[in-house]
Amino acid sequence: MSKIVNGASLQPRSGNAPKKIVLLLHGFGSSGTDMISLAPQWQEALPDTLFLAPHAPQRCSMMGAGYQWWGLSGFAPSALAAGAASAAPAIDAFIDRKLAQYELTEADLALVGFSQGTMMALHVGLRRPRAVAAIVGYSGMLAGTLGLAHDASPKPPVLLVHGTADPVVPIAALHMSESDLKRLGVDVTTHVSYGVGHSVDPVGLRLGRDFIAEAFARLS
Repeated sequence: MSKIVNGASLQPRSGNAPKKIVLLLHGFGSSGTDMISLAPQWQEALPDTLFLAPHAPQRCSMMGAGYQWWGLSGFAPSALAAGAASAAPAIDAFIDRKLAQYELTEADLALVGFSQGTMMALHVGLRRPRAVAAIVGYSGMLAGTLGLAHDASPKPPVLLVHGTADPVVPIAALHMSESDLKRLGVDVTTHVSYGVGHSVDPVGLRLGRDFIAEAFARLS
């Protein structure tokens, strides 16, 4: 199994020991250094939160400086599901390590993904034996539902945000993921960002922040 060993982080704004963790999972060809840029805009609402943005374990074959959770060989549902499943153990091990390190539980953890990172956040977050507080996915999709239909473990609430002008992962992926999640009994909220491409706009950023803050408040 590949191990996550590095990335970017931002300590709690309060200066206290972390009471919550937000795990930020970057997209294909990107890095934790890119993804951590969301964190300063969320710190005020989440003052006791440690933000962790690891680099995926694999160097991206197509983009020199970036990383990938798995090599994208195609967008066929079976290929995406297999890719997400192959990358999941490294993220699960990282989560286990960090929760133990800070003496926190899944209820103190939110997963946030962008693009391929959204596929990972959903894959991992919906399959943990104990539910995380929340999952937020930007410009991504649910990569397969294998094993979820008969899995009785509790499911966290999910927020999906997607731009209508996304040329990489089409907006149709949002609607497909939403119906799959609803069929699985997941409490899913969606937001469509009109005219936005493969990125996160200020409204989407604010919605993600509030969704996580409310989930943490509900569980504490």
